[in-house]
Amino acid sequence: MPRIHAEAKTRQLVASRPLLSAAYHSRRAVAALNFYNAETLLAHVRAANALRASIILQTTESTINYMGLGLVVAMARAAAAELDEPAALHLDHGGSYELAERCVEAGYTSVMFDGSKLPFAENCALTQRVVELAHAHGVSVEGELGTVAHNDEAAPEDITSFYTRPEDALRFVEETGVDALAIAIGTAHGFYKSEVRLDFERLDRIRDAVGERAALVLHGGSGVPEELLRRAVGHGISKINFGTELKDAFTRAVKATLADTDEIDLRKTFAPAIYAVQEMAAKKIKICRGAF
Repeated sequence: MPRIHAEAKTRQLVASRPLLSAAYHSRRAVAALNFYNAETLLAHVRAANALRASIILQTTESTINYMGLGLVVAMARAAAAELDEPAALHLDHGGSYELAERCVEAGYTSVMFDGSKLPFAENCALTQRVVELAHAHGVSVEGELGTVAHNDEAAPEDITSFYTRPEDALRFVEETGVDALAIAIGTAHGFYKSEVRLDFERLDRIRDAVGERAALVLHGGSGVPEELLRRAVGHGISKINFGTELKDAFTRAVKATLADTDEIDLRKTFAPAIYAVQEMAAKKIKICRGAF
């Protein structure tokens, strides 16, 4: 009987810094896509392969608590083996050293420590501890400086006073050694209730101050007009986070399917939702890759 030979993919998860550096030098960005279950992860894999793009797969602590750390890592590794281009597994908005440590030990290739609500010195000190731990294992680290608000919270009168200051960004990067820095220039998490305005002049000054010491990250990408996202990439943003629109696409598709059928086979009822997230992820990847 003839033997059947199949080429097995052996691609593994990679650290995020090389992906972000390559994106910066090509004047592009990497789409960082949050996943919440097997279906959203599958959608991201399909979108990335269709465009032959590198992506960053992200989970928050809430998703880790929902799925379990071991399962998240195992699924991401399996996804990496199916991807045509390199991908990283990133902890989004990690709130403690202990969580970062758990993720590094479990197999995450990139972690974020979000100390943005802490005093500057404390944020630096804790972020530096995470950097020392992560770099010893070849894992990249993202920090945050400034306040990226949430759209369901009341905004302060002068929101710009919470934006990242260029001189603070340089000092933070130098003191912590982070690979990436999430900055506040006008975005917010969740759906926007008013016009989005990004401070590009501030972004330019931050980019000039930081140089290539660290990649700049834009959180709250969902709902930001395409033109503004493209401009942000052109001004030096190397990573854009997307989550809210991905969840919304999935949920709306599931609701629509269940409203039209009594089907109980989840493989059928979830299929339109996977496609909806795939389309949304592909749109975001294109924006990040096609700044010009």
